[in-house]
Amino acid sequence: MAIKKPFSTKPGAERNRFKPDVIESYTVGEETPLLEFLIRSMPERKRTAIKNLLSHNQVAINGIPVTQFDTQLNPGDEVKVNLTREFRVFYNRRLKLVYEDDDIIVVNKGYGLLSMGTDKIKDGTAYSILRDYLKWKDPRNKLFIVHRLDRDTSGLMVFAKSEEAKERLQHNWNNMVLSRKYLAVVEGTPDPAEGTIKSYLAENSRFEVYSTENPEEGQLAVTRYKTLKSRNGYSLMEVSLDTGRKNQIRVHMKDLGHPISGDRRYGAKSSPIHRMALHAQTLRFVHPITRKDMNFSTPVPASFAKMVGTY
Repeated sequence: MAIKKPFSTKPGAERNRFKPDVIESYTVGEETPLLEFLIRSMPERKRTAIKNLLSHNQVAINGIPVTQFDTQLNPGDEVKVNLTREFRVFYNRRLKLVYEDDDIIVVNKGYGLLSMGTDKIKDGTAYSILRDYLKWKDPRNKLFIVHRLDRDTSGLMVFAKSEEAKERLQHNWNNMVLSRKYLAVVEGTPDPAEGTIKSYLAENSRFEVYSTENPEEGQLAVTRYKTLKSRNGYSLMEVSLDTGRKNQIRVHMKDLGHPISGDRRYGAKSSPIHRMALHAQTLRFVHPITRKDMNFSTPVPASFAKMVGTY
């Protein structure tokens, strides 16, 4: 009697089946150099073997591969060692990886890069670039959009790597985001130099957002601003949001009479750095799974500083 062979989709499928990497994880308890920490954490391995792992991109701190043996570790850092192969060193000219763990990814998005795809554009977005990176690590990995930045706005964004993380962040966004600050270079000098703008935002048939005093026509939007420096006909502003509406900062700066440089859609007359001068500088939120306080910040973009004479 013939014995039936187990069903296989393709010849060689068994040979090509994905095998998960063997990864060891360690949590840092006190400040210490990386090599010293690894030697203590992996006593069964020789110093030369550990240095070899480092030199081959098989060690990562908070999701970012490192090779420098004297990298300083801080309490709470997560160190992962891949015993199978190198960690992929993520590189993209317009997207910088800031932080990664099992549940979230934080990136610094460059201007001109879509956060996610549209009906016409599917690839070359922040989402597709990160998705491809995760699929390289493990074809089963997933990526979820949590929030967006305008195409011409640069700065910090968080993506979720699990359904649970996505649901918690999206459904509790206003409570979980502890601070979200932007930098903007606007035309002219705001007076007063510091204040709050409040209006209801609505959208017309041309997809332009505008302010209204009618609560039945739009959604409440509250923006707080502070002038950091004024020079050369421009002002560097720190802007924080009490609400997160579409184009909120752009509309409110226009309402203030000082549109964002380069934002011709909302009233700007100049574009000296050939981009809209808006950058999401600070993002602080509660981690959706661990409940840790996650606080990220980026430097003032050099082009912004140059406009107001900081450099």
